[in-house]
Amino acid sequence: MSKISAYINFKNNQCSEAMTFYQSVLGGELSLMPVKDSPMKEMFPAEAQQGILHADLTGSDFSLLGTDMPNPNIEAVAGIVSLTITCANKTELKEKFAQLAEGGKVVQEIMTFYAGTMGNVIDKYGIGWGIFTEEQ
Repeated sequence: MSKISAYINFKNNQCSEAMTFYQSVLGGELSLMPVKDSPMKEMFPAEAQQGILHADLTGSDFSLLGTDMPNPNIEAVAGIVSLTITCANKTELKEKFAQLAEGGKVVQEIMTFYAGTMGNVIDKYGIGWGIFTEEQ
């Protein structure tokens, strides 16, 4: 069975900070591999050695990956991908919404609509999040 995971390329060596923050919001086990500790360290210049080559935040039902290394094959366009969290209820939704909005920007306040309740934020790292629950 196939599984899709999000892989985030962070700017300004924010990967470790951002992934630790996401762990505080989502839970899960976090693994960080700095460039300087990787078998590929010789391939990177001195200024990249403090960055994160690969981060993996894995929970029972999600996997979020990240890096500080730029990908020259991807054109950076803000807002092209957003992540969505589906919560069990409105209480959890409000908690996740507040955590992700702190230091970021609320795009759509929490609202109830025909399919449930939702809100949208851009977190302090520039990542868009949709937070949803079927509970109205």
